[in-house]
Amino acid sequence: MELCDAKNRKILALLEKCARMSSADIAAVVDLEVSEVDARIAELERAGVIRGYKGVIDWEKLDSTKVSAMIELKVTPKAEYGFEEVAAKIASYNEVETVYLVSGAYDLHVVVTGKTFQEVCNFVSRELAVIESVTSTGTLFVMRRYKELDVNLLGDTDDGRGKIFI
Repeated sequence: MELCDAKNRKILALLEKCARMSSADIAAVVDLEVSEVDARIAELERAGVIRGYKGVIDWEKLDSTKVSAMIELKVTPKAEYGFEEVAAKIASYNEVETVYLVSGAYDLHVVVTGKTFQEVCNFVSRELAVIESVTSTGTLFVMRRYKELDVNLLGDTDDGRGKIFI
């Protein structure tokens, strides 16, 4: 079985859309036996193509105190390591959800979560900004999530700003 064949790509697309989709439902869409779907998924997991499964949680519905921020970092890459060494260090923190190497004015885009704005600010100033290769940071706090990982979070909730009629 080739990892990137058409059936595997279809299985991956289905799992990406809904990780809870049953093997039986996937088999019906992809035209395979359930045992073959299970074997393919197991092989994709062993090969590291499927790296994990996550639920998308709307924490606002739980009145949770969770603050997210996008941190933009300018970094001086190290010889022979490039950005990998600093990205690995940043990724090791529990507060860090995501690390991307990006093009543009900044080098790394980091998503950080904490319980309060101050907790996130302290993490950025005490942990990220003092990393040797980091030359500057820019912090953007997430005010509201409307869509995440292809899941619409907008719904019918009233955020208190009122409605605009055009």
